[in-house]
Amino acid sequence: MPRPSCFNPVLAALLLALGFGTLSGCGTTRSSDTMRTATEQLLISDAIDRAVQTVNFGTLAGQSVYLDDSRLESVVDKDYLVSTLRQHLLASGCALRDEREEADFIVEARAGAVGTDRNDLLFGVPSMNVPQIMPLQPTPSAIPEIPIAKRRDQRGIAKIALFAYHRETGAPVWQSGETEQESSSNDVWILGAGPFQRGTVNEGTEFAGKHVRDELPGHDPMRGRRQSVDLAREATFLPAERLAKLPKRLPAAADGVVQASHAESAADQSQPHEPQPLPAGDAEPMLRYGTQ
Repeated sequence: MPRPSCFNPVLAALLLALGFGTLSGCGTTRSSDTMRTATEQLLISDAIDRAVQTVNFGTLAGQSVYLDDSRLESVVDKDYLVSTLRQHLLASGCALRDEREEADFIVEARAGAVGTDRNDLLFGVPSMNVPQIMPLQPTPSAIPEIPIAKRRDQRGIAKIALFAYHRETGAPVWQSGETEQESSSNDVWILGAGPFQRGTVNEGTEFAGKHVRDELPGHDPMRGRRQSVDLAREATFLPAERLAKLPKRLPAAADGVVQASHAESAADQSQPHEPQPLPAGDAEPMLRYGTQ
């Protein structure tokens, strides 16, 4: 009578696979948060974009301009604000200069407010601490929040103002007036479900970061107030290849103007010069600022 084998490799492999299949495993993923939330940064940058967008630099179009940002040292996200202003100046037709002495006009910027606010509204039982009574059965030291409905409203505010003056004479040229714009982010929880998110920093209504629908009807405070230069859209002003091929000298048209001016000056020297009266509209500003 044949004796059964004590070790069957196939059966052992099946039992081993079955044993591993009944085990449960788990893994961990490390995550971290930045010091400032993305929502806060979006609120501030969106408010800055809206405030800068309402400024009209058309008066300075075609002029060499230096942006004086020395009054923005303590402003939150100063670099973003300064870069947005520089972009809007360029898009409006101004020629930016890195050195103050190279510009004909100085544009000085200031900010009255750049920051965020938050309001919370709760329908339900707020979290509270419970006093401990030693003889009785130990109770939890705190009762968690039990919300029926909860709402959190956040808004970003940017209030800026700019003015321009002539660098050599200090004569005032232009001022923007006070420009204040807001951005918003609203979160709603209903019976613990949420957040339902809506605001200017969201594209329509979102549920826990997912779009509920592409767009909801609502009032846009910027509608009808946007300038001809939209900072939110891509635009090409001059082809880079054409600018790179320009010679490092004055254009031919400018040279012709210079030669013509020399010819006119020579003709004027050959004839007696009679002083011309200054127009009445120009005399008052020149006397006012002490220019000769």
